Amino acid sequence: MTESVHTNRYRRFRELLTAARLDHGLTQEALAKRLGCIQTYVSKYERGERRLDVVEFLDVATALELDPVKVIRRMQATDD
Repeated sequence: MTESVHTNRYRRFRELLTAARLDHGLTQEALAKRLGCIQTYVSKYERGERRLDVVEFLDVATALELDPVKVIRRMQATDD
């Protein structure tokens, strides 16, 4: 089994979150501040060095004003 951080779907998931951050005009540092964490947390999940669990994903989605269901649907649309 391939580790999920290396699948096409998870790559797409990371791309969607990164694009949403950029669309909101936020730096990694600004998003980290919204999340109450350090900038490297955002950097590591955006680069695939760290995997987000579902609770962390919901926190990121809230900070980016995203509908988490829509993000998941878009990610699922990417074939593995």
